[in-house]
Amino acid sequence: MKPAWRLIPYKQYSACENMAIDEAVLQATIKNRKSPTLRFYGWNPAAVSIGFFQDAEKEVNIEKCRASGIDIVRRLTGGKAVFHKVELTYCIAAGDDDNFFPSDIMGTYKTISDCLVEGLSRLGIKACLAENGRALAENQFKACCFSAASRHELLVEGRKICGSAQKRQKGGFLQHGSLLLDFNPEESAALMLPPRSDSELRILINSVTSIKRQTGRSIAPEKICSIMEESFCAILGMTTAEAPLSAEEIELKNKLINKYNDMNWNKDKVANIF
Repeated sequence: MKPAWRLIPYKQYSACENMAIDEAVLQATIKNRKSPTLRFYGWNPAAVSIGFFQDAEKEVNIEKCRASGIDIVRRLTGGKAVFHKVELTYCIAAGDDDNFFPSDIMGTYKTISDCLVEGLSRLGIKACLAENGRALAENQFKACCFSAASRHELLVEGRKICGSAQKRQKGGFLQHGSLLLDFNPEESAALMLPPRSDSELRILINSVTSIKRQTGRSIAPEKICSIMEESFCAILGMTTAEAPLSAEEIELKNKLINKYNDMNWNKDKVANIF
């Protein structure tokens, strides 16, 4: 029998600590050939995370974020900007020698999306995979993650409910994603550049959905995490065991926080791949 996955239960952290934990878990998983980790978390205070290759000064309203007390952090994964507030973030780190996932990016996306679809179905939400991808007309919201669905991301009645991004390196991968509990299009759009017109906002409203919108009620993130954990176990045929970060991961996380808290890292377009 294969060892159980490690489960790190839901907890809220600052933006820089969340990204430092994700990277520390990935590096430790690869180095020590550990079983996969499934982690759930929130963001406190609210934050905008930008994709690895995005130009923050061109695509994020930095002054608006500062005035609103919203953190900005650059992810180790690619993709577009995400406003993290009323949402749940999942993270999976796994080594190449695990047989739960295909060896390619899109195959891994699909496998994880299948687990998320199962979890949403247990909440009474019928989601499907965006097989061909779609974007808003004329790409009005090109800086924003929820403006487009890539292949194998999740749609509900044609509206995006979850955005994910992946980092692959020799020895393993990390994928994390934002599952919307609720969505405020005006607040999200105000943090992105360039400014949006009323007609563009209406398009965004019709292109994004959330768990609250689909169920008509607010559900505690801890409850959703439990349902999602059960769904991963059911689809992948694995078990989980709750465990904290190791001493090695805590030490690495504490070092990485300095990087993710450095505005030179967060504002500049990074050319190197770590």
